[in-house]
Amino acid sequence: MLRKRNTKIIATLGPATATPELIEKLFISGADVFRLNFSHGTHEQHKKGLSAIRQLEEKLNRPIGVLADLQGPKLRIGTFDRTSIRLSPGDILRLDLSKKPGNKKRVSFPHPEIISYARKNLEVLFDDGRIRGKVIKTGKNFMDTKISFGGELSSNKGVNIPNSVLKISSVTKKDLRDLKLSVAMHADWIALSFIQKPEDIRKAKKMINSNVGVLAKFEKPMAIKRNKEIISLSDAIMVARGDLGVEVPPEEVPILQRKLIHACRKAGKPVVIATQMLDSMVAAPFPTRAEASDVASAVYDGADAVMLSAETAIGKYPVEAVKIMDRIIRRVEKDPSYRKIVDIDHPEPDATTSDAISVAAAQVAKTLNASVITTYTKSGGTARRAARERPTVPILGLTADKSTARQLCMVWGVYSVHTEEVQSFPDMVEKASRIALAESMARKNDRLVITAGVPFGQSGATNVLRIVRVGVPQEWKWRTGVLEHDGLHSS
Repeated sequence: MLRKRNTKIIATLGPATATPELIEKLFISGADVFRLNFSHGTHEQHKKGLSAIRQLEEKLNRPIGVLADLQGPKLRIGTFDRTSIRLSPGDILRLDLSKKPGNKKRVSFPHPEIISYARKNLEVLFDDGRIRGKVIKTGKNFMDTKISFGGELSSNKGVNIPNSVLKISSVTKKDLRDLKLSVAMHADWIALSFIQKPEDIRKAKKMINSNVGVLAKFEKPMAIKRNKEIISLSDAIMVARGDLGVEVPPEEVPILQRKLIHACRKAGKPVVIATQMLDSMVAAPFPTRAEASDVASAVYDGADAVMLSAETAIGKYPVEAVKIMDRIIRRVEKDPSYRKIVDIDHPEPDATTSDAISVAAAQVAKTLNASVITTYTKSGGTARRAARERPTVPILGLTADKSTARQLCMVWGVYSVHTEEVQSFPDMVEKASRIALAESMARKNDRLVITAGVPFGQSGATNVLRIVRVGVPQEWKWRTGVLEHDGLHSS
């Protein structure tokens, strides 16, 4: 199941891919991680989906990542007394706390915290920004908005309040229920929606209290302003361009995307690019040329993973969408200019032993034309540091922690394998060589670069680098408390 690419693919499960047979087809076609979207579906449906993934994992003896995506707080209007209303520029629509069906003059808005926060000239967006207005008057239980861009508005449409830090929790009561289920089901990643500030991440991590990875979704402009702090506190991030594109001008989205990818690579955190990547494939068997270019741009920019949403959840061609995304990624990564771009955008390493070892491993692998870099890791930190360097060879991530192996499925260039803990240097070398051969990542006598942290089995710094020949017997001996091999010494 070795992929011929470094950038990973996330596929969203839904009605179009609800069966074990289709989940297996998606994985065989190239999906590395599966997303459970808690904005839709029941707990029972998500349980069945995750159970099918774990059964497939057992069948193929391959770790498969699962991302549980929480809905987050969604601001919505209530219902109308008709199918829809038409709003024109200059119309005034009152949003109030009444539960009565709305009309062209008013509609329910069951969010008292937003109404109490509202001020004159506050921008209000309806239906993903298709209709726009500004607050002209507020009261205890209402706010009046004057429409600047009109259109058809129907019941229960979403509302966005851009450029404002709203006093609402990023984790709702529904999210708490979904979060408890996700942790109980042993999801590998939990995506948090509607992140506005670093405190949202801190609070969520306290609630989760688990080794599951926390992924922060950048959907709000206010989060962009504090992106360094949010990235530092998160285990990974997602550029959710759909919601982000509602609240910022469209010309800003690609710039913000590149900015966030660069910041994540510098921090050594995985970054996912999401929303409408191959959107036309919801109904068509092939993407548009613009969509293919969009996926390619994310790969050139250095994203760890690209995500399919409706394409695989409700689309007519879910398997084809994964296959085409796989083809686009592989073609881009073969382009000579791709490697030049990756190298030019190389972040400066921190002055730590771990970074020094990881930088050296990438350089040694390139200089010696090694087949693979093997990392031994407990928490995934060693493998992520290796990926941060974007080496020219694949990274074989070996871990005794099954959850870590699954989480690494989302990290650039890492082919993760769940294996038993190593006990010694000879054991480390033997296991690395044997697995590299078994996984077709190397042939006998190829060079193998190994990085690890000592003592084995503990999370901590990467402090060992080894160069060995695959399949060649190694002779080790202890001399005055020092392990000696081929003239190289390690205490």
